[in-house]
Amino acid sequence: MRRTRILTAVLALSAGLLAGSQPALAAGTEKVSVAADTYTWKNARIDGGGFVPGIVFNRKEKNLAYARTDIGGAYRWAESSKTWTPLLDSIGWDNWGHTGVVSLASDTVDPSKVYAAVGTYTNSWDPKNGAVLRSADRGATWQKADLPFKLGGNMPGRGMGERLAVDPNRNSVLYLGAPSGKGLWRSTDSGATWSQVTNFPNAGNYVQDPSDTSGYASDNQGIVWVTFDESTGSSGNATKTVYVGVADKDNAVYRSTDAGATWSRLPGQPTGYLAHKGVLDATNGYLYLAYSDKGGPYDGGKGQLWRYATATGTWTNISPVAEADTYYGFAGLTVDRQKPGTVMATAYSSWWPDTQIFRSTDSGGTWTKAWDYTSYPNRSNRFTMDVSSSPWLTWGANPSPPEQTPKLGWMTEALEIDPFNSDRMMYGTGATIYGTENLTRWDGGTQFTIKPMVQGLEETAVNDLASPPSGAPLLSALGDIGGFRHTDLTKVPSLMYTSPNFTTTTSLDYAESNPGTVVRVGNLDSGPHIAFSTDNGANWFAGTDPSGVSEGGTVAAAADGSRFVWSPTGTGVQYTTGFGNSWSASSGIPAGAIVESDRVDPKTFYGFKSGKFYVSTDGGATFAASNATGLPSGDSVRFKALPGTKGDIWLAGGAADGAYGLWHSTDGGATFAKLSGVEQADTIGFGKAAPGASYQTLYTSAKIGGVRGIFRSTDKGATWTRINDDAHQWGWTGAAITGDPRIYGRVYVSTNGRGVVYGDTSGAGGGETDPGPDPEPGPEPTGACAVTYKITNEWSGGFQADVQLTNTGTSAWSGWSLNWSFPGGQTISQLWNADHTQSGASVTVKNVNWNAAVAAGSSVGFGFTGSWSGSNTKPTAFRLGDQTCTVN
Repeated sequence: MRRTRILTAVLALSAGLLAGSQPALAAGTEKVSVAADTYTWKNARIDGGGFVPGIVFNRKEKNLAYARTDIGGAYRWAESSKTWTPLLDSIGWDNWGHTGVVSLASDTVDPSKVYAAVGTYTNSWDPKNGAVLRSADRGATWQKADLPFKLGGNMPGRGMGERLAVDPNRNSVLYLGAPSGKGLWRSTDSGATWSQVTNFPNAGNYVQDPSDTSGYASDNQGIVWVTFDESTGSSGNATKTVYVGVADKDNAVYRSTDAGATWSRLPGQPTGYLAHKGVLDATNGYLYLAYSDKGGPYDGGKGQLWRYATATGTWTNISPVAEADTYYGFAGLTVDRQKPGTVMATAYSSWWPDTQIFRSTDSGGTWTKAWDYTSYPNRSNRFTMDVSSSPWLTWGANPSPPEQTPKLGWMTEALEIDPFNSDRMMYGTGATIYGTENLTRWDGGTQFTIKPMVQGLEETAVNDLASPPSGAPLLSALGDIGGFRHTDLTKVPSLMYTSPNFTTTTSLDYAESNPGTVVRVGNLDSGPHIAFSTDNGANWFAGTDPSGVSEGGTVAAAADGSRFVWSPTGTGVQYTTGFGNSWSASSGIPAGAIVESDRVDPKTFYGFKSGKFYVSTDGGATFAASNATGLPSGDSVRFKALPGTKGDIWLAGGAADGAYGLWHSTDGGATFAKLSGVEQADTIGFGKAAPGASYQTLYTSAKIGGVRGIFRSTDKGATWTRINDDAHQWGWTGAAITGDPRIYGRVYVSTNGRGVVYGDTSGAGGGETDPGPDPEPGPEPTGACAVTYKITNEWSGGFQADVQLTNTGTSAWSGWSLNWSFPGGQTISQLWNADHTQSGASVTVKNVNWNAAVAAGSSVGFGFTGSWSGSNTKPTAFRLGDQTCTVN
């Protein structure tokens, strides 16, 4: 789901993205680099997390495939590692909108060539026009052709397509369908220049919501796909027959039979629907069309599937269910190129109880479903789901039938059978790419296995980041899927934050001197907007909202975790002691202010709103505006107080038409000094001091020396080093940044669609962890214990389980080690919130530093994924040292 990304883009614009317009990808652009350090960049693994509206296989070269995302760039499949490689990380700050990919095309004549139509919004949210990027090396490098109109990678209708297509016979010819009434466009020089096909008769007329004054839902969705009939051309000569899909319910399909010289509406076609996809089986002479009554990807209440015989002009309704029985539209559509009579389609807008996938092996004459009802609400699935590589896809849910977890998907507009392998299929959802490599089991009546095929594709929008001095190294606040606690950056966390599950987390904080205490706030359609944790974010409980809260806003935790200040949307700034059972209104500070805490004094909090800085010294009860002047007048500001020093504050932000830069206060915000060498800055964060330095390392996403980038200072801002390079820019990085307090040189960078990127320096002292002194070993736990072992998800050959260990004795534990034996040959593959070893059936799980202490009457929990064969029987006996635990 991508509703929250709209708001992120608006924020980006207000942060001054109109300043500067040097094209990042134009051929011949002079490259400027001020980097003085070499960094290695990786993603904190989440795997997916966003909508994948398009998957494109090359039909000439085996294993060459691409995926496009709505705001997070494009990717190429790496068969050797079964992972995706990002291709558009070189897009810079000024062209951030070009991370939205509305269409992809892979050249079947020359498979080294690939094209991407880019641009995120067609309304004012994206200040730049769209472009077509072209690459002759499979996306390793790009050249750019600017277009005289905008494109909408994150607009309604973005799952339709593909809008960009290469002539399979004369590959210098490409077509592009444009939105906003701009018509059909053509290139005859391999995408270098483009001109409108002026004789194309219909620019489209469908809009999702004509009353939307923002221009987002009221834009004409335009021309939505182009399909060539390769059988009507020969090598080197333009293909004669071209089909074009138009967002017009009465005139959805057009055709040219003279290589685009003339065009006409395809006679006899169905009306009343939009054709989301048009896929041609040239072998059998059929054009298949997937229709919906809406443009998607969220909406769609009715749909049909049709087949057009290209030789006779005969139309046949091949819908797998009667129109009256649909509550969804059709979109995902693919043909098995090895067995062209095999066709598949998706019910993309079936949100409940699940999406549906349909399959026919007789050109749409008869169909079978991925799942059927046996006796309602019970289901029979032709598939099994194995999400052990991305366990969070269960959402921590425990739904009642007919819903299941994990779901087969939603927003399933992309569906492709590998043209070289009938057993491999991939499809995109609102959260991941799923796939199978034994698809043809479907036809034999045995279950095929669906797994995430998404590793390397990171598509989350990041709102906030924290790296506490102990516990998990990274806590994230994300759009759409809430956020994660990373105990290992190289592994996918087991689950996003739950209890409650925010659709979007807008802000989080931890208590500096008590990092086990964490608070997060966010958006939820129904329920609380704030949650607390006392175990460093491993487990959560909901707080109580003050009256009027509509969205999360920002939140701050006192240095010792004794109190909190919250600035939610919908009401004014609030403060509380304890964990938010009741709130009181703060005075002296306006609603909507950004709030942060001093990292030393638990009663000091800070705020900023519309150019004014505010300070509270009584725990957030009252604020007073400081006398500081010259700060940014707008609200595109991020500020943080330095850990370890009271009143040391850094503030970044502004806009191109006013004050913009980086400011520093050493007197608790009474005065601020602007750093003269920083032209623009949007984030500020702190990390471990450099070897020999006494002040913590500063990190910022900024413009310094005329260059936009990620910068580091080890001397309190006197000098700066750019630590990213032109190949690693990730579009917009203005939401959050933080260093790691335990590893010098490590920095975590927020992106708007490429997830959490982290970098490590190769310089002296970089990448070295400072874990602090080893903890003294505690005594072996004594007294009673109880264990609850729960299998939370199970699939063929795999499962996920949670274990809760409770101290039912009278004395606290300062360390623990739990032992059991698996009775069914199970093997742990990944375990979180503890350390483990396994020898044969015997398992030992030990505490980590942050959860060693367990008070009498308290519990500690951990979870894991594993494999099983034969049976998945639960263990019946657990021992804690020499104690036998009660099993619940």
